[in-house]
Amino acid sequence: MLRYLTAGESHGPELLGIIEGLPSGLAVTEEDINRQLARRQQGHGRGGRMKIEADRARIVSGVRWGGTLGSPVGLIIENRDWVNWSGKMSPSPEDAGEAPPVTRPRPGHADLPGMMKYAHTDARNVLERSSARETAMRVAAGAVFRRLLAEFGINVMGWVVEIGGVRAELKSRPDVLYKRAASSKVFCPDEGASRNMMEVIDRAGREGDSLGGVFEVVITGCPPGLGSYAQRDRTLDGMLAQALMSIQAIKGVEIGFGFAAARAPGSRVHDEIFHSGKKGYFRRTNRAGGIEGGMSNGSDIVIRAAMKPIPTLYKPLRSVDIKSKRGFRASVERSDVCAVPAASVVGEAAAAFVMAQAVAEKFGGDSLPEMKRNYEGYMEYIRKF
Repeated sequence: MLRYLTAGESHGPELLGIIEGLPSGLAVTEEDINRQLARRQQGHGRGGRMKIEADRARIVSGVRWGGTLGSPVGLIIENRDWVNWSGKMSPSPEDAGEAPPVTRPRPGHADLPGMMKYAHTDARNVLERSSARETAMRVAAGAVFRRLLAEFGINVMGWVVEIGGVRAELKSRPDVLYKRAASSKVFCPDEGASRNMMEVIDRAGREGDSLGGVFEVVITGCPPGLGSYAQRDRTLDGMLAQALMSIQAIKGVEIGFGFAAARAPGSRVHDEIFHSGKKGYFRRTNRAGGIEGGMSNGSDIVIRAAMKPIPTLYKPLRSVDIKSKRGFRASVERSDVCAVPAASVVGEAAAAFVMAQAVAEKFGGDSLPEMKRNYEGYMEYIRKF
């Protein structure tokens, strides 16, 4: 079983990651990971933390001479800001009291429910782990999963489709859109929409506000049959939706036509099936977003996620001090105006994990050559079906 865990606080010494279940023989380098980490830190509207951190991952186990060993892969990303927090976030009881407790929970954050759940009287104990800083390690792990998928011709690509009500027009192939998005400061393939998005981000920043938006992730090269209908927790769309919804600030996920399917008749929703000697089975439309009955159907998988505006505002909202029970204007932590571009990179990583899980389940093996033999045998069967 392919799985991973992350650990670490936003202002702790480092973020940790461990990946278990990778086959041996997979080529992985720190540069593969660091390319994705650099993408996560970009995007118009990012805040001061991105000026402090320059994320670089170190592989500390499970890889030798550029190849996985089959044992757990360990990753570390150091927090450069730790030097300013070593006493405030120290694990030693001798440093208790280095920072006053945070008793004023911020609206829209994990602060208050987290304090209630874990019996904390200091919101710092909650916000340090619930912070989106955790996504740096998620992106690092995702880069490793992308390497596995690439061995089977599966590519994960993402871009921004909407920010602050400005929506892009996207009509090209996924690889073309991905290339165009790479040259946009908001990761949007539509040049005109990109300019308008930056304008509304700048306006929100001047007004002390924040903006959300929508990003899209497209997965190409998927063979049919990943996922399952046998149990509902094994459906590919269910696992993808959970993975993207788990990203901080994501409030909605749709696949293919998504919510638009609820407003259209069935004749305009379902994809007709055709067959030819050259293509085999195929569909001329992809309203299902590449998934039918909880399984990939061979078409591109298309997912969109809606991100709410970042709740930390420089125009603070009202809250209540848990100690005095008096109302106040919420405190301001260092924050972004808009992080939708970065969220699209995290979305790619989250989707890559689910797809890597599905590939490992379907073509499982202890080594990459073994998995590839299983894959080739399955694809030969599919071609003759």
